[in-house]
Amino acid sequence: MQLNKPVVGGPCWAELSTTDLESAERFYAELFGWRSETDPRQGAGGYSVARLGDAAVAALSPLYQEGGAVAWNVSFGVRDADETAREVTKAGGTVLLGPTDVFDMGRFAVAADSSGAPFSLWQPRAFEGADLFNAPGSLGWVELLTREPARARDFYTTVFGWTVNVSPYYTQWGIAGADFGGMTEMDDKFPPEVPPHWLPYFAVADVDGTAATATRAGGTVLMAPTSVPDGPRIAVLRDPQGAVLGVHRSGHEG
Repeated sequence: MQLNKPVVGGPCWAELSTTDLESAERFYAELFGWRSETDPRQGAGGYSVARLGDAAVAALSPLYQEGGAVAWNVSFGVRDADETAREVTKAGGTVLLGPTDVFDMGRFAVAADSSGAPFSLWQPRAFEGADLFNAPGSLGWVELLTREPARARDFYTTVFGWTVNVSPYYTQWGIAGADFGGMTEMDDKFPPEVPPHWLPYFAVADVDGTAATATRAGGTVLMAPTSVPDGPRIAVLRDPQGAVLGVHRSGHEG
């Protein structure tokens, strides 16, 4: 992505919700070299921050509710979570969890866009978001997969004011032209039970090596390493609990 720090309207954090936190911590430590630190505060619910050195890069968390989806979730920075939640509703989206304070760290809400893809809003206070983007092991791109691209485009440009860069092959999202993510239309290759969703891509030095590591660590390669024309080398992986994520070669952002 052409962003190197959290900004208003841009992706600021990626968070895994999983059924087996200890197993997930081991998997991602092997995959990306993450070191996980569990928040000891009462009420944190086992929330664990993944770090590369001292830099916070993502979070791993138990499921918020029984029966919830094992998945990676993407958060976007906002100035006012309450006001943005109202804009989500006016634009045809749904607020799934109303704005809530997280200690002194910030205020967040969970929403779904007009096509049904969930995402989070983050109003920072003590915590801005990820300390590192684009370096190996950190967030480097976010991609919306949806069956209603026109509707999604209207929603996100209305709520966040994103710029849109359209080519014959791909749509990219940006903040004032600085692209940070894209959109793919879900065609008949996607089973009908797969819902629209946001897919985080983490930068790696070696996509092929990372895919092999994922397999050795108990994960699955859903899309084998592929070189995108005029773009990066990418792969899509599934961790042992079922969460899907992408990886791309570092140095080929946006």
